[in-house]
Amino acid sequence: MKDGTRAAEIISRIRLLFKKGTPDWELVDINEVIREMIVLLRGEATRYNIAVQTDLAADLCQAMGDRVQLQQVMMNLIMNSIDAMKEVEGKREVAIKSECAEDRHLLVSVSDTGVGLPPQEVSQIFNAFFTTKPDGNRHGTVHQPLHR
Repeated sequence: MKDGTRAAEIISRIRLLFKKGTPDWELVDINEVIREMIVLLRGEATRYNIAVQTDLAADLCQAMGDRVQLQQVMMNLIMNSIDAMKEVEGKREVAIKSECAEDRHLLVSVSDTGVGLPPQEVSQIFNAFFTTKPDGNRHGTVHQPLHR
């Protein structure tokens, strides 16, 4: 029940993305955002027998950002990982890691055991609307700098 309530709150905040307005800058606990998205997408991962592993730094510093946009980014990354593994035989795992990198930069990585990206397409990954999905269906990406 607690997860259901949390998921409802997350969905309502994500709906705010579709309303026009300026970003709502606040101190954000990125680990909390990651955990919220794992809860929200748990059913989808379970449906495809995908394990979600986390390695979240306990002493992670907070970052200034728009919480809803950061939730959307994490959701997109996790959903893209799930999509990449739907047809994979064998191990299906999403690994999410957070850490304070050099110069106190916040680093979050999402990796999976999916099909990967063909080397000839690596240079295109930051182009708007680029997708490797055959049906062109993709999850949008929100680019947002983090300020501390």
